[in-house]
Formats: sequence, C-alpha cells, structure tokens
Amino acid sequence: MSLPSGFFKRPFAHRGLHGSARPENSREAIAAAVAQGFGIELDVQMSRDGRAMVFHDYGLARLTGESGTVQTTDAERLAALPLIGGQTGAPPLEDILAAVAGRVPLLIEIKDQDGALGPDIGRLEDAVATALSGYEGPLAVMSFNPHSVAAMASRAPQVPRGIVTCAFAAEAWPSVSEARRAELARIPDFERVGASFISHHHVDLANPAVAGLKARGASILCWTIRSPEEARAARAIADQITFEGYHPA
Repeated sequence: MSLPSGFFKRPFAHRGLHGSARPENSREAIAAAVAQGFGIELDVQMSRDGRAMVFHDYGLARLTGESGTVQTTDAERLAALPLIGGQTGAPPLEDILAAVAGRVPLLIEIKDQDGALGPDIGRLEDAVATALSGYEGPLAVMSFNPHSVAAMASRAPQVPRGIVTCAFAAEAWPSVSEARRAELARIPDFERVGASFISHHHVDLANPAVAGLKARGASILCWTIRSPEEARAARAIADQITFEGYHPA
C-alpha cells in the first residue's frame, strides 16, 4: 500500500517538534508539530503490561532519570514519570492518536523487541495494531526489523508499511551479527514484507540498494536531517525528510 499523498507536503518532525520544555516524543512535542503543520515521526516501545508507549529508548535513564526499562515498567507508571525537561510522562500510542486526530501525517517506528533484529517479535505489533484500529488519519508504520514489518502486514494490512534502513555499521549495532548486518544493508526484504517505502540514513543515500528501490517506484524517506544544507543534499535522492534541531522553511 502506497503512502498517502499528504506524506510529501511538509517534512516530518523527528520525535515531534522537540526543544526547550518539549522533550522528544512528548505530548508537548507532538502538539507543537501539529500546531505548525509538520508530519510527526515517533517511536513506540512496549510496556510490561503490553501497551504501545511513545518512547524511543529501551532504558528509562536518559529520558526520565529513573532506572529500569520500558519493558519492565507498567504503562501507568511510564505515563506518570515526567520526561526530563517536560511536564508529562511517556504517552500511550492511543493518546497520541486521539490528540493528533488526523490533522498531520504520522510515521510510527516500531522499535525492535528481538534484540538482534530477528523473529522474536509479535506482542508490540499486536499492541500497535490494536491502537491503530479505527484511526482514520494519514499514517504509516516502519521498523528496522523486517520481521516487525511483515507482522504488521497481517495485523494491519490497511496501513502502509516500510523498512528503516542504514549501512548497519558495527559500532551502531553491537548486538547484531556481522552476517545479519551485511544482509540488512542490502535491503533484501522490501518486496517480501510488502513495503512501499524505506526511511534511510541520510549519510548513506548513495547506497546502490536505495537507487535500485527508487528505480522500482519505492518512496525514499530519510533520517535525520539537522540543517538546511543536509536537507538540500538529501532531497537530491529522498522524497521526504525527517528533521530535528532546525526549522525547515
């Protein structure tokens, strides 16, 4: 399923339009992006009690100052822990969907729950599909783990899906084997999982695999752009950008 046309009108704010008093992936950052008409890229992790929570990291320390992980903490507790610099905690995905209400496009990244980008997934995908049921606004889901993308094909076939991709350098993926990293860098699963787009690391857009997908009609998104100069370079290849740290014209 192709991305809605609205995905190409304005750039996507990476983890919402975050900044002073608006932590990443917070209700405040989401509201700011909606107010300015930007699409929103956000991340979801799974709570101990099986809820899809809008939160990037696996651990709580960087964003809340608390010990522990998202997977070992109930949704109610996560929502009550104020994010550093803000006033609110990690929101359940359902709450963000209700707040956005179709006013801007959403790009939802399902964080890998396997640990090595393998097949041990399913509960978070179930939770995401449940949250998305009945939502009528423009959105798409994506993941670095092709198994997650394939799972969403069966759980929410009406939702466009894509693969998050990059060069898979060893230092960025210490828990993933060299063979698996080399395999994923070639983006071999695009057709198998029924993807219609990739979201690729902007520094690796010259990857021949990206050009091959673009030639076959795939939409090319990219992450994460931090200046107008990077945006201009990326736009030579990418159809859309995800940005942070500056305000696109």
